[in-house]
Amino acid sequence: MTTYSALIWCVEDYSGDCFTLILMEAKFFRFLKIVGVGYKARAEAEGRLLFLKLGYSHEVELTVPPAVRVFCFKNNVICCTGIDKHRVHQFAAAVRSCKPPEVYKGKGIMYVDEVIKKKQGKKSK
Repeated sequence: MTTYSALIWCVEDYSGDCFTLILMEAKFFRFLKIVGVGYKARAEAEGRLLFLKLGYSHEVELTVPPAVRVFCFKNNVICCTGIDKHRVHQFAAAVRSCKPPEVYKGKGIMYVDEVIKKKQGKKSK
């Protein structure tokens, strides 16, 4: 996803003051989508902590690196922003590795522009 399409996506879907701030301070974006019943995300401490509920017995807590900010638009859309492309993409990959999308149902954390090729599963007799 290019920076330009990320900016358009952000403006069209979510209007408000905090989202205008994102557009002004950050140059690189990476959007993640959480798919699954009961899977949620929330950001705290001004985008410095990310808490994920991913079906485990505990919440997964991730500390955000200094050059990256995290915003949760809904409880299932995460936006990683920053001025350093490498760090933004590296943190987005770390978030995705907490629960990568599975190939049978498609549940997990995936990039917004990612396409998951699903497998068929068992055939009944």
